[in-house]
Amino acid sequence: MTDFFPVMLAGFAAAVGFTPITKRLAFRYGVLDQPNSRKVHQTPTPLLGGLAIYGAMVLALVFFSPPFYLVEFGAIIAGSTWLALGGLVDDRQGMQPAVKMSAQGAAGLVLIAAGVHVRIFDYTLLNWALTLFWVVGITNAMNFQDNMDGLAAGITAVASVFFFAMAVREELTLVSSLAAALAGASVGFLIYNFNPASTFMGDMGSMVLGFLLSVLAIKLDFDVPTSRQLVTWMVPVMVLGFPIFDVTLVTFTRLREKRSPMLGGKDHTSHRLVRLGFTQRDAVLVIYAVCALLGLAAVQLSTSSIAQGFAIGGGLFALALAAFVFLEYVYIRDQRKQAE
Repeated sequence: MTDFFPVMLAGFAAAVGFTPITKRLAFRYGVLDQPNSRKVHQTPTPLLGGLAIYGAMVLALVFFSPPFYLVEFGAIIAGSTWLALGGLVDDRQGMQPAVKMSAQGAAGLVLIAAGVHVRIFDYTLLNWALTLFWVVGITNAMNFQDNMDGLAAGITAVASVFFFAMAVREELTLVSSLAAALAGASVGFLIYNFNPASTFMGDMGSMVLGFLLSVLAIKLDFDVPTSRQLVTWMVPVMVLGFPIFDVTLVTFTRLREKRSPMLGGKDHTSHRLVRLGFTQRDAVLVIYAVCALLGLAAVQLSTSSIAQGFAIGGGLFALALAAFVFLEYVYIRDQRKQAE
């Protein structure tokens, strides 16, 4: 494990150093997030924090990581770079959802070409299709989490720590290095991004974070008998359970209201917690805690028997369903009150 601490520390230190530079660049070139009715901040805020996260992650991996398989690493960096550039375009001038999702799909195809894909089914095409669905889905899910100060970076930091712990146990060098770099860079950026945030990551950051988390989930491989794979596939889903829950909740609400799921709004889980009386900071901390609990459950699941695994998974699914119904009820109730 100690081999990877330099990677984590380098990612942290680089993000701490790079973020003030990106803030100045954002002001100089006018890459600012302007307040509007769909957002919670009140003043124009620098929107190039994603560049700091991306740069810190790459620096940590290139200069401080132990050796690993370069073809897969090259594909991961290429996909991250592609989405960072696409996110920058989106932050500066906007991008249609279809174009954005196509860019995410292209990054997924780069992974598949390098052999980075799920291996659940006996049919290769099904594995490739699931890989594309997963990459695009998680990338968008994390893009959705960039809706409140510190939320996306904090979720990434928590998830990365749990991916790191399990990858080290399974002796997966690439996953351990990537998770360490991502955790360090996210925490380093979080110093400036936690409420009240002085800078935002923008789509340049959130899409890269989502892409890298999807890669960690795909590459987290457990040395277990085939029968236990009935359980271990749930581990990465559980680690990323909160963004999956939130994107499902928001998509359901927007479709129910006959709105585009890709159109932003104050209907995320974080916003609904604020409606329940939490401050923005407390709402984010509650979500951190939920992510940590899901991570602990995933670690337990990774070593459990099949019966125990299904019990843990089933119990968490029931809790998620109850939370889904409750938060949707709160949202509908508040919407009706506003209409009166």
